[in-house]
Formats: sequence, C-alpha cells, structure tokens
Amino acid sequence: MKKKAVSIMLCVAMMVTLISGCAKKDTQTGASNETTAAATEAQTEASTSGETSGDDISITFVPKLSGNAFFESANTGAQEYAAKVGGYTVKYDGNPEAAVANQVAIINNAISQGADGICVSSVDATGLDAAMKKAMEAGLAVVTWDSDVSNDARSLMVSQGTPEQLGQMLVDMAAEGMEDPLADDVTYAWHYSQATVADQNSWQVAGEAYIAKKYPNWTNVAPDNYYSEQDAEKAISVGESILTAHPDITAIICNDSTALPGQAQAAQNLGLTSEDVVITGFAAPNSMKDYCRAGIIERWGLWDCKIQGAMGTYLAYWLAAGNTFKVGDKIEIPEIGTVEVMPNTILNEYAYTAEDSGVVLLPERTVFDINNMDNYDF
Repeated sequence: MKKKAVSIMLCVAMMVTLISGCAKKDTQTGASNETTAAATEAQTEASTSGETSGDDISITFVPKLSGNAFFESANTGAQEYAAKVGGYTVKYDGNPEAAVANQVAIINNAISQGADGICVSSVDATGLDAAMKKAMEAGLAVVTWDSDVSNDARSLMVSQGTPEQLGQMLVDMAAEGMEDPLADDVTYAWHYSQATVADQNSWQVAGEAYIAKKYPNWTNVAPDNYYSEQDAEKAISVGESILTAHPDITAIICNDSTALPGQAQAAQNLGLTSEDVVITGFAAPNSMKDYCRAGIIERWGLWDCKIQGAMGTYLAYWLAAGNTFKVGDKIEIPEIGTVEVMPNTILNEYAYTAEDSGVVLLPERTVFDINNMDNYDF
C-alpha cells in the first residue's frame, strides 16, 4: 500500500514536471522566434541601407614597428581622437621588429578577426600589396599613413607632405646648422631605414635633387646611403661607423625616426657635439630633447604624428561606414578641418591613378630646436 502510494506520487510529480517543461519550452521557443525575427528584420534593414553601425566599426592601426616614439605617439593621437569623436574603436597592432612578414601576419589577423578597416604604415613599398588587396577583397576599408604601398593596394594615403616639401626641409635644416653651407668642402651622408621604404626613399631622392640645384658644392661621401633597418641598436652602430669612416664629415641627414636618435647617440658615444658635426632629420621631439640639451643636435623636424594617426584611422572608419570619394573631393574631418583628396601623382609623377585612389596631405610640418621643443609633448 505504501509502495502504491509512492508510485502514484511519483507519477503525479512526473506529470507536473512534463507540463511545466512543455510550457517553459513553448515560452523559450516564442522568445527565440521573436529574437530571430527581430535580428532578421535588423539585418534586412542594414543590408538595405548598406550601412554599418558606427559603434561596431573596428579599425586596426598598424605601425612599421611598435615601441618607437613616433608610432606610439601616433597611436596616442588615434586613440584620443576616436574616443572624442565616437562611433568606432581603434586596435593598435604592431611588432617590435619592422619586417614585411610581421605586417602581413597582422593584416591577415585583422581580416580573420572581422576588422572593418586597416590603417597601415608600410615597411616596404610593394611587400604588403598582396595582403592589402586581400583585405580590400574581404570588404575592409584600406588606408595607409606615413609610408605607402602600391597605389592600387589601398584607397587613401595620409601623407606628411610631398617628397619635394620634405626633401627640401631636411636639406634646409642641415644647411642652417653649418657655419657656411656654400663652402667648397661641405660633405654629407644620408642615414635612414632602408631603400625599399617608399616615403623615406622619396625624400632622399628629392633632397638630392634640391642639393644639386641649390648646393652643388656639397659632396655626398656615401652615395649608396647608410641603412639601419629601423633597429635602434643598429642605428647607433651604423652611426658610429659613419663618424669613424668620415671623421671630417659636415652633416648627416637622418630621414628616419629610429636613425636620428641612434645617430645622435653615436656622436655622444664618440664625444662629438654639434660643433663637430651637423646631425639632423625627422623624429618625435621627446626622443631628441636630451640630445638637444646636451648640445649634440641643434634642430630637427617632424609633423604632428598624433594628428596623422587621428586622420588615418578616422578616414578608415569613414570609408568603413559606407562613404565613398573620388579624387578632387573634399572630406570634413571633425575638429581637424577639411581635406582634399589629391591624385597619387602628387607623391610620384608615375603613380597609378584612379578616381577611387588618392592622397590626403597633413596641413603643416615643424622644425624643433632648444627654443620651442618643450612646447611639444609627443
């Protein structure tokens, strides 16, 4: 009798559980159907409009190498600007070694991880082309900054200036440090990363043309140039080699933000100052202030890399959000200003041209010295 009662109670319990479970399942199914319907409707609306939600847009920001003051400052500018403007996020993804293989891996990761756009400073003029085109084919907005790839492998390039502007700036800074730039015994050399880096090489070529025209009395003691491959330690050793091989050299022009502090450190290691040799080039002000205070270097230059980072990542976001352009169009960048899309030929007269491939220039460049360097913190 007791067992029968227990059996009846178990049956009742099972029936209650079954009824409850069915009701719960029906409720979950209803909720799931509603959620699916809502998601489908939202997806349909997004597909119809061709737009991506700004809050979901992610831009991968790629430097030539991480740990360098120039690129870290550019990232600071990109992050601060994205936080201020809103609508997108910036993922800074770099490698401490400047190598094509490392950048290709980062670009491929951005594609596989679902990034909406990339903004890349290339270590090689053509080495990233295949990866960049793969990103374009995958639907990513593809922008370069600081150092370009082939023009058909990206949409926009945010350039610090034309080769003529920057080549002349480098030479003029060197001349200003000389006692007499028109003297017959002026000698000089170039020290930068490598010949395959598009931007730096173009400045050197333009600088040489400017020297031939304005300072035909100058002699280049190393026409094949000195390269340190954006390696900080190598920049010092190469810098010492230059000063040892050419003890009476007048000027060393370093059109690379790794080569310049390395060259200054090399001079300091050898007990030389700006009274002995003119050293100038491009680097972030914070990386050179101590050398300037120590009398190793008098002047050097750059552009606001924070603004460049902000512009590059914003334009990648702008494209990823569904906007389009053609050469000659003007684009409004909030709190920075209106920029015009220039043809690729502004950087290279033989460049690839197309309506959907162009260049945006930074508004200005700056020369730093003991009097103004502390006004800048990057």
